[in-house]
Amino acid sequence: MARIVTFGELMLRLQPFNYERFVQASNVEFTFGGGEANVSVSLANYGMDAAFVTKLPAHAIGQAAVNSLRRYGVDTSLIVRGGERVGIYYNEKGASQRGSVCIYDRAYSAIQLAKPEDFDWDKIFEGADWFHFTGITPALGPNVVEICKQACQAAKAKGIKISCDLNYRGKLWTRAQANEAMTELAKYIDVCISNEEDAKDVFGIEAEATDIYGGTINHEGYKSVAKQLADKFGFEKVAITLRESHSAFDNGWSAMLYDGENYCFSKKYNLHIIDRVGGGDSFGGGLIYALLSGKDTQAAVEFAVAASALKHSIGGDYNMVTVPEVEKLAGGDGSGRIQR
Repeated sequence: MARIVTFGELMLRLQPFNYERFVQASNVEFTFGGGEANVSVSLANYGMDAAFVTKLPAHAIGQAAVNSLRRYGVDTSLIVRGGERVGIYYNEKGASQRGSVCIYDRAYSAIQLAKPEDFDWDKIFEGADWFHFTGITPALGPNVVEICKQACQAAKAKGIKISCDLNYRGKLWTRAQANEAMTELAKYIDVCISNEEDAKDVFGIEAEATDIYGGTINHEGYKSVAKQLADKFGFEKVAITLRESHSAFDNGWSAMLYDGENYCFSKKYNLHIIDRVGGGDSFGGGLIYALLSGKDTQAAVEFAVAASALKHSIGGDYNMVTVPEVEKLAGGDGSGRIQR
């Protein structure tokens, strides 16, 4: 069984019930999530040995965050305990033509104030086959950029594959800051995951003749983006998710995976969305599983996109699906008929 280590921030998610706006809500749902943690849950659900690394306070909220991962089989034994705060994000679900709103309250969280010496990467990577992080994590501050760099160096020294989802967050850092940090970290990355906007925001590379808001995708433009990323940074593989936003409820969803020779586009799913948070993370988890399972480029991108399409039907950050369910959809059965 392959072992995957992910590193990032696990946050408390507070969300009004149904589709209420913040200003009208009197109650909120209390759950947890975070880019790399979401990937770990996906992989654990697929039967992989998935470990999540972060720093969390030792108090009850910190423990609740840990427990949210343990219940799905994620290895939490490497989580460092300390600090005072669990980061929070408030999520207001969009509806129809009203987009979702995310407000962060994560300043001074335990992981944001973490120090490089908090993490023993040689020990953390014992027996590991794969390391995954996202661009959200180094955005927490220069100290966390250094932690990510040390993690990547330790993983490389052990011959561990490294994947990164660029995940640009404009509320956390500027494009210039992202470019500087991610250009340094990119030299260690084997598999780069991006979307229609991240490659432009972080590296200034964009697809021509594409309008994500009008639902127009130019495949040739994305081939160019993938090749430019691979040529510039030496990535072995580049995955780009392609979202066509028709409304908050209805999106077209597909992806492309470039392996240095082949540009493989998945089938497109027309999604009616229950919850889009974690959609990209579920793609990353599906892609890592598929590649570690030996699937070829086309089969890998089909599995990853199907996994992510199913996530859009599930509330919360975590993707609650199994390998047979993903393979059934990837194989062409998207009827949604009741299973008896």
